[in-house]
Amino acid sequence: MSRPAKLALEDGTVYTGSAFGAEGEVDGEVVFNTSMTGYQEILTDPSYRGQIVTMTYPEIGNYGVNREDVESAGPHLAGFVVRERSRIASNFRSESTLDEYLIEKGVTAIEGIDTRALVRRIRTQGALKGVLSTTDLDDTRLVEKAKNSPGLVGRDLVREVMPAESREWNESLSHWAKLPAERRKTNGQSGPHVVALDYGMKWNIPRHLHDLGCRVTILPGSSSAADVLAQQPDGVFLSNGPGDPEPLEYAIETIRGVLGKSPVFGICLGHQLLSLACNARTFKLKFGHRGANQPVMNHATGRVEITSQNHGFAVDADSLPDDLEVTHTNLNDQTIEGIRHRTLPAFSVQYHPEASAGPHDSDYLFERFLDSMARQ
Repeated sequence: MSRPAKLALEDGTVYTGSAFGAEGEVDGEVVFNTSMTGYQEILTDPSYRGQIVTMTYPEIGNYGVNREDVESAGPHLAGFVVRERSRIASNFRSESTLDEYLIEKGVTAIEGIDTRALVRRIRTQGALKGVLSTTDLDDTRLVEKAKNSPGLVGRDLVREVMPAESREWNESLSHWAKLPAERRKTNGQSGPHVVALDYGMKWNIPRHLHDLGCRVTILPGSSSAADVLAQQPDGVFLSNGPGDPEPLEYAIETIRGVLGKSPVFGICLGHQLLSLACNARTFKLKFGHRGANQPVMNHATGRVEITSQNHGFAVDADSLPDDLEVTHTNLNDQTIEGIRHRTLPAFSVQYHPEASAGPHDSDYLFERFLDSMARQ
């Protein structure tokens, strides 16, 4: 028998559907992702910390869940919203159904609501705070809880998802996502030493670096510049991560301390933090970019790259200092998608070139990072 569940928004809207996954009540910023596939990667992306994620594709869960495709040790999002969950998992790689996985990992989810109406509301009003509950079904109480929930602005969510200790990375891309043979290196310890600052890093990033021949050391995102430089890196990578970048003063100071001493490459939150370290500013997008089909213009080539994205903040173009140059632009809303430093070996992109599931138009950026380390 179906169990009732409700999703209440801070504007007073309440959606009633059926619960799946774990019992419970969660709050978070309600956002949407337009990807047709990749729900397992979305569930395990630490950048979704503090968010209730709505999938726009109508049926989710049809190919099940497996251990190879996770992007972290487990789910980080607050809750999950779908139009309809598949009752079967039809794929030879599947190890469990979506429902079984969410129960195991303690993720509360809802199905059977009008996700098109929800997404249109978010696109019109912007991302809204919400509460998803299977335990309290009183509309008035739920709306009040949504209004009083903390939201994302001004919170340091990185400390909730970053690792507690450093580690050496030795895991390769899966058989289904591996690099072409001509690009893949057989020994992940023989190439340049990359120190990755982990603010909530998706695991496909160090997998890519490893398979390109890099020796990868992962440090917590709270590490100091002295901690990073003590590793004698050939390059420093700045990872993705959740939430508002501006409260992360410790990360910004670390980046300032390594700029000019080592090549730097940032992705997503790492892009925002590099920009802040160079005295730019960031702002909150109305409803963010989340999906696997975002068109981005590469200014150097004039080509359009289809990209995978997950971010709710962006770099303010009017705040860029003279020593930063825009390299990529989002064609949907003209926001900045990539920058490079004019005099120092440092560059970053707002999107995810390592995406899986997702397009591979931009994975050349990893080679660009290798080239910048080779020139030092």
